[in-house]
Formats: sequence, C-alpha cells, structure tokens
Amino acid sequence: MDDVVIVGGGHNGLVAAAYLARAGRRVLLLERLGRLGGLAVSARAFDGVDARLSRYSYLVSLLPARIVRELGLRVELRKRRFASYTPVGDRGLLVDGGDEARTRATFPGRDFDAWRDFAALTAGVARAVAPTLLEPLLDRAEFRRRLEPEAWRDLFERPIGEVVDERFADDTVRGVVLTDALIGTFADVDDPGLLANRCLLYHVIGNGTGDWDVPVGGMGAVTAALADAARAAGADLRTGTEVTGIVPAGARGGEVTFRDAAGAEHTVSARWILANLPPAALARLTGDEPEEPEGAQLKVNMVLARLPRLRDPGVRPAEAFGGTFHINEGRANLAAAHARASAGRIPDLPPAEVYCHSLTDPSILGPDLRAAGAHTLTLFGLHMPARLFRADPDGARDAALRATLASLDAVLAEPIADCLLRAPGGAPCVEAKTPVDLERETGLPGGHIFHRDLAWPFAEEEGEAGRWGVETAHPRLLLCGAGARRGGGVSGIPGRNAARAVLDGENVRK
Repeated sequence: MDDVVIVGGGHNGLVAAAYLARAGRRVLLLERLGRLGGLAVSARAFDGVDARLSRYSYLVSLLPARIVRELGLRVELRKRRFASYTPVGDRGLLVDGGDEARTRATFPGRDFDAWRDFAALTAGVARAVAPTLLEPLLDRAEFRRRLEPEAWRDLFERPIGEVVDERFADDTVRGVVLTDALIGTFADVDDPGLLANRCLLYHVIGNGTGDWDVPVGGMGAVTAALADAARAAGADLRTGTEVTGIVPAGARGGEVTFRDAAGAEHTVSARWILANLPPAALARLTGDEPEEPEGAQLKVNMVLARLPRLRDPGVRPAEAFGGTFHINEGRANLAAAHARASAGRIPDLPPAEVYCHSLTDPSILGPDLRAAGAHTLTLFGLHMPARLFRADPDGARDAALRATLASLDAVLAEPIADCLLRAPGGAPCVEAKTPVDLERETGLPGGHIFHRDLAWPFAEEEGEAGRWGVETAHPRLLLCGAGARRGGGVSGIPGRNAARAVLDGENVRK
C-alpha cells in the first residue's frame, strides 16, 4: 500500500507530491498524458519553428514565493515595467510602472486619480489576503475583520460593474479594470451573484502584490522544476497511465485503478488519494453526480516575424506589447460581447488581450529567430463560452479566430497577418484553442481553466472553517487541483494545502 496516490500530474499534483515525499511519505503520481505539467507547459507549436510557447497558461501571479522557497525551486519570474496598453483611436491608455507622469498624461479627466485609489484599495486586500491562502480557512467574519470596510463593501458585497461605474467615468478605463473580473470566467459584471468579483480578487492578490510575472523559459520551466523537486524527494511520477476508477473506501483509504501505457490494468491501494482533477472528472471516477462547468476563453498562440505597427506615435510596439495589450475591452463592448455570447453567437467585436513573452524572456526563441527580430504573441479572448463551439467545433473555432484577429486588426496600423512568421512549409504561425479543444486535448470538462467557478477564499459552509478547503465527502479523498477552494490559476496553493491536510490528518490519528 502506498501512503498517497495522486491522480493527475499538473503543477498542483507535483507540488503535493514534492511536499509529501519530502515529509517521508511513499507517493505515487499517475498522469494520463505522456508528459507532466497539465496546462502549465511549453511546446514548439509550429513544425520547424524554434519557439517554445506557453501553450495554455502563460503568466504567473498566484504562485507563492513561500512555495518556491520551501521546495527550493530553480525558477526565475521576471517583472514587467509596463502593466498595460489600451489603444483608443490614434492614441492609447498606457500604464507605465516606471513613469507615473507619463501614465497620468494618457488618462482622461480625473480617472487617473480614481485608478490610483482603486489600485491602493486592491493592494491593501492583496496584503491582507495573500498570507491566508496557505493557512487553514478563516470564517467569513474573521476574513472580513482583516479588511478595510470600504474594500469589503466594494469587492465582496457589491457587483464589480456597479463599483467600477461609480468610481470611473471613461468607458475605456472602466473596461480595463473589468477585464480582470472576466478572464477565464463567463460572467455578467453586474450580476449580484458576484462571480466576476471572485475572478477579480484572484487576479489582484498574488503574493500580496497582484503582479503578473513572466516565467523564464516558459510555463514548462515552472512545472519542470516542480517535477525535479518531487523526484528528488523520492516521489514515483508515472506518465501514460490513465486512471479508470477510484474507490474512496473511507477512514482506511481507498483504491485507484489505472491502465498503463501498454494497456495493462492495475489496482493500487493508498491511505490517501489526492485528485489533481476537475471535480466533474473526479465525480465520474467515483460514481458521484458530476457538475457541468463551462469554460469561456479563446487562446491564440502566434509567432511574429516582427511586432506590428501602432497608430499611436507616442508609444513604441515593445512598450505596448510588453505588458497586457487590451483589444476592444471597453465597458460597453464587454457587455455587448457577453450578451451576444449568452445568445449563442460569436461576439461581433470580440474583446481580447495579448502580450509578448519574448520581449521579457528572449530565451524561448532560438538564436536565429532572436537575431531576425521575431517574437511570440499570446492572445486571450474573453466571452467565448464552450456552448459556441459544441455543434461545429472546427468551423466555430475558425469563425472565432477570424473575428478575433479582425478585432485586433481594428486597433493596429497594419493587419496582424502581415506580421506573422511562416513555418518552413509556408503555413502562418497561428493556432487557436477553444474550450472544446481543451476538453478534448487535456480532459478539462467544459474546457474550464479554473476547473469550475471560482470560490471565495474563506469558509462558506458549515464546518469548513479551520480546514484546508481541499476536503471532499470522502474522508481520505482530497482535491489538490484548481477546483479546490483557493484554487484557480497557476499557484500550487491547492497542492500544498492538500499535502498539509494529509499531514494534519495523520497527526490527529496518532
């Protein structure tokens, strides 16, 4: 019998494996795919093109420095000077972290002061919340006590759309703030259910700063370091092993059945089973009733021969694309896109955002591409729910890609097609991934990158306070993936918290 079997070799499973193996536990990790890393991987997406793209996830904010330090991870996360650029006509809104006066000059009216005030508000929340993510869950009252009353009211009690409309006057500025409430989440920012608020929260609290950093070597470098840490500690990491069933037997542990790469069936027993899986996928393995999550994003990866020209003479392309480049993400267009997608149609002017990894980390390009001035471009489209792609996955993907690239062209001084690098066979270096593609390729139900809708990072259910937010209805079956409370994003937080739940549970029983 193993001490722990971990189902799923994404970054959270690797975090849990490393911590538990370092604590002296016998750990077996089973991954269905032929590689480790889940969605946090790098790949050469285009034949004959020496560019390692972060194919699915692409930036790091929520990974606590404490996990990096405790596991001795050899990773480098680089800061970006430019937070964002939003083209508007022949000018644009530039957020330059190194020049406040320049930033102020691009903001309309009094919105820069409102922007600075809102940033201070979210920064205070980040400082208060980030340390709690690696602790047992606080109850709602204690969590609220740690925040300023204004922050609690505006981020935890009122729809973020209402708050943004009250604080800012300009449609573009409102939209830039609201994008953090919508990335990976299909939500109405005015909905009193506050799903958009929860999404915003996870985008502004990482490491107590909310900074989004570039992983040197791509996302695959992060998971490679985690796999190295787990192996060095003695964990047994197996790929090409598809789990076909889980029997959570209760207080004594359970059994996991899997099929190896040769097709042979195996059953192993374990005192603890950790599921680095979406809750819906776990439910199917245990025979429970699955929920049906829905992802809502279009991921487009590109390699460019050169950066595109801008309409704005006051901003260089390297500045504009070095941070987040917002595309038609004004408040009104975000609402129009949500309404159209809710009706089952691809938005007329899809809102999206892009950034250029290779500007901050040229190492992901081969030397010939670097010398030629090539760059990568990562686009993340909003309000693209899985329902749009169910009936005709390939045709709808092509239509969504055309509409999204046309949306990008609408804010540039030249078509993006003129800038795309071509692979040796002549094909342009552009690929798109819809939620249905993610479901098919990676097993994510509904293609939901957070595994399910994000939850508040405090206890909401009876008896949940003081626990780790990874527990299930079965005593020794724990979630250790993004679907746990305090999950979502590339963070490792659920993996560490699940490891702590195992160790705490063993201590209680001694």
